[in-house]
Amino acid sequence: MIKVQSSILIDCPVDDAFRYVSADFFENYPKWSPEVMELEKITGGPVRVGTMARQVRIDKGRRTESVFQVTEYQPLRRIGFESFSNFYYRALYDFEPVNEATRIHFTFELKLEFFMKPFENMIASSVKAGSKNVVYSLKQLLEAEKPIQSMITLVL
Repeated sequence: MIKVQSSILIDCPVDDAFRYVSADFFENYPKWSPEVMELEKITGGPVRVGTMARQVRIDKGRRTESVFQVTEYQPLRRIGFESFSNFYYRALYDFEPVNEATRIHFTFELKLEFFMKPFENMIASSVKAGSKNVVYSLKQLLEAEKPIQSMITLVL
């Protein structure tokens, strides 16, 4: 099992960060993970434990398709996803309020199939870089939205 973690402090309130990653997941996930070529919500209703989706990703030229499910949902604290496809992965986003900002901790776990073991170090390196890209992209996206949110508040 490969497990990587990354965290970053984002200048944005925790409720905005959590909403962006959880409630608005299907609109926003392809923005912070541009490898996602297709994303389809399989179940109805709002994002919650049990929500299922299918995604197609292109990572370094390799196409993968997976079905995943929301397995954890703690408002303003955590959302977690697990795959139910050919390969197992788990992604957790933890939210920690820091004054008016938010620290997002991202954890990604990937179970390697036996035939992938010889490539474990290379895969781990790639997964680690991907984890850092996730939190950095979230920071860029959420902080870019902040002035717009502030202007809306001022106008109202």
